[in-house]
Amino acid sequence: MAVRKPIGVVLLMVLVLGWMSAEGLLAQPDKRIDINTAGEAELVGLPGIGPSIAKRIVEYRENNGPFAKVEDLMNVRGIGEKKFLQIRDLVTVQSPSPQPQQTP
Repeated sequence: MAVRKPIGVVLLMVLVLGWMSAEGLLAQPDKRIDINTAGEAELVGLPGIGPSIAKRIVEYRENNGPFAKVEDLMNVRGIGEKKFLQIRDLVTVQSPSPQPQQTP
């Protein structure tokens, strides 16, 4: 005869394990790559991004200023919608820290 655990114990175990998993996820720092600060070596680690596209991303940023949103990556030659969809959850654009105002 099989031993049956009360449903309450099973539910409690599921809730506790789910809570522990959620806590672990919340405690982890953001692992996404900031496309406004990443160098070519970091960018090459993204799916579908080789050395030449990584170089274009950095050059685009240097020539046009920081990316305002991750979707702006599609302005870089070689990154179309398909490639963008592969990497969009792996990249971020952090808002720049405010610059102190100088008084005259």
